Amino acid sequence: MHGYEMIQEIAERSGGAWKPSPGSVYPTLQLLEDEGLIGSATEGGKKLFSLTQQGTEAAAEGPDAPWEQAGRGVDWESVNEIRQAGFGLMEAFGQVWKTGSPEQREKALGVVNEARKKLYLILADED
Repeated sequence: MHGYEMIQEIAERSGGAWKPSPGSVYPTLQLLEDEGLIGSATEGGKKLFSLTQQGTEAAAEGPDAPWEQAGRGVDWESVNEIRQAGFGLMEAFGQVWKTGSPEQREKALGVVNEARKKLYLILADED
């Protein structure tokens, strides 16, 4: 499996709670290879990684997979609703910013800033 496949697999196994960046995955893979826990081979222009015997033994002795902890107790339906709402807001704002007049952009910016303030007021239990 190559690095980007690992990133996708971790994101999938954690239900989206954890998606490591390439900047953290590739140095970690290099460290694991230096320690003899994984090996690599280049195939089709991609560097593929696999556990060595030593790596398999170390994995069996280690703690639970971190993605199992990352997703415990999370209401994924709510998380997805929040993501969709946020992405929808940003998509609408981006469309106004790209195609709107200066006046429309100013109004859109005011709406987003007002929404941010109202969200903080919710936390403060104020109306």
